[in-house]
Amino acid sequence: MAQFTRIEVAQRMKETGMIPLFFSNDIELSKNVLKACYDGGARLMEFTARGDFAYEVFGALTKYAITELPGMIMGVGSVTDGAAASLYMALGANFIVTPVLREDIAIVCNRRKVLWSPGCGSLTEIARAEELGCEIVKLFPGDLYGPKFVKGIKGPQPWTSIMPTGGVSPTEENLKGWFDAGVTCVGMGSKLISKDIIANRDYDKLEQDVKKTIDIIKGILL
Repeated sequence: MAQFTRIEVAQRMKETGMIPLFFSNDIELSKNVLKACYDGGARLMEFTARGDFAYEVFGALTKYAITELPGMIMGVGSVTDGAAASLYMALGANFIVTPVLREDIAIVCNRRKVLWSPGCGSLTEIARAEELGCEIVKLFPGDLYGPKFVKGIKGPQPWTSIMPTGGVSPTEENLKGWFDAGVTCVGMGSKLISKDIIANRDYDKLEQDVKKTIDIIKGILL
């Protein structure tokens, strides 16, 4: 069962401004990545559950976060149907992220008051997601739309909260473009948790990169 309400999760997303995205079927490696992100200041993690037996890894990570990383909010991405969302919520997922807008996922998440963030690519999809109770919409793939799209959406719908994923990198120029356009937070995967970091098990660098990214975002929002 979720440890945090959807309002608490949405608020933490806004406060932190950044969610690391990561998947590995190696539990110990995943724990080290999670701890490095936590030590760097991240308080949310989207586990992009794309591999076989991903639910087993997520279950172990969630238990680890609860016992060792107080305040860490665990969520799951790449969820494609309501049954999978229910499974991950039973394993402690505090938020569910989807690549597309799925009403069956909205129903099961709303039933348990768990935040869900669907991937949307048009104003119509965004409006429908909000009608279904979505707090923060995922813009995906973000690099196909860019900050100008966000700015365009925020004109007629200033109440819309947007989280781009894809096309976000941990540089001041890139982040400033997104946040100046009005995003609530951003999701970052391999451009933050790079292949080199994983290959070299360089968790110290990951911690430093996460901290630097969060500091950049804080500076932009001041």
